[in-house]
Amino acid sequence: MPLKEADKVEVLTLQDNYIDLVEAPADAMTTRALPIKDGYIKNSIVAEHGFSALVTVTKGSSARSVLFDFGYSPWGVAHNMEALGVDATAIEVLALSHGHMDHTGGVYEVAKRLRTPIDLVLHPRALDTDRYLKLSEDFKIRFPMLKRAELEQAGIRVVESTGPRELLGGFGLFLGSVPRETDFEPGMPFAHYTDASGEHADAIEDDSSLVFALKDKGLIILTGCAHAGVINTIGYARKLAGVDRVHAVMGGFHLGGPAGQAAIPPTLAALKDIKPDYVVPCHCTGRTAILTMERELPGFILNMAGTRLAF
Repeated sequence: MPLKEADKVEVLTLQDNYIDLVEAPADAMTTRALPIKDGYIKNSIVAEHGFSALVTVTKGSSARSVLFDFGYSPWGVAHNMEALGVDATAIEVLALSHGHMDHTGGVYEVAKRLRTPIDLVLHPRALDTDRYLKLSEDFKIRFPMLKRAELEQAGIRVVESTGPRELLGGFGLFLGSVPRETDFEPGMPFAHYTDASGEHADAIEDDSSLVFALKDKGLIILTGCAHAGVINTIGYARKLAGVDRVHAVMGGFHLGGPAGQAAIPPTLAALKDIKPDYVVPCHCTGRTAILTMERELPGFILNMAGTRLAF
């Protein structure tokens, strides 16, 4: 599924786990949020354990935008949209990485600001699924469900896709389910779901990512949590797009906690072999992994809520 090449791909982070309005290194490619509004230091950018990014692809004088994920709280992404001056009515389509609450929580407040009806591309497993962390037979912590009926009431048209699907007229690609091929990316321990046939281990089959192609530079791969594994995701994106060169990989890499931390060394080795020009770990990557990447990967970029990256 060859991608149309963009002249510029801009990623504005509307939600991430980190914010620093004082010591926020910037350069020609990286713009940080400012705490200034109407001449006063009063503009707050909210950081939460969640992720959301507005991606705008430009070809010539034409620009098209997709909103990927919606953060954790009902209000966090909507607040940051206002603080950052985002014109939500210019968003053409929505996409969801997977059905967990730190990526779906703000969808209904965001929908109030969109030009509806609008399509939301997602894997069907993200919807109406009774998911939980099973710590014992008697102790289960449930995830809030994303419900089709409520999305439709909010003016959102659900577009289900288990496989890859073009976005933005071929300038973007929703991967659908990502094949699990590595032996070191473990998924999410203790995750389960229940359906009509009973209880099952949750492989989070709905985990997906977005891919874009930048002219003369290669692929830009944007993950939500990369429950399928960031290396698996990169490999699948390269295969589908027919492009080996990776200009940037950005998003949550889910390398926190005991299971995730065990995957840090082989993930780092694989990234060094892939040689992306930029690595931008976000959200659930975890402090240990982020510090390791900052130390060992030359293309590391520190991300935070309100950061605008212009590739």
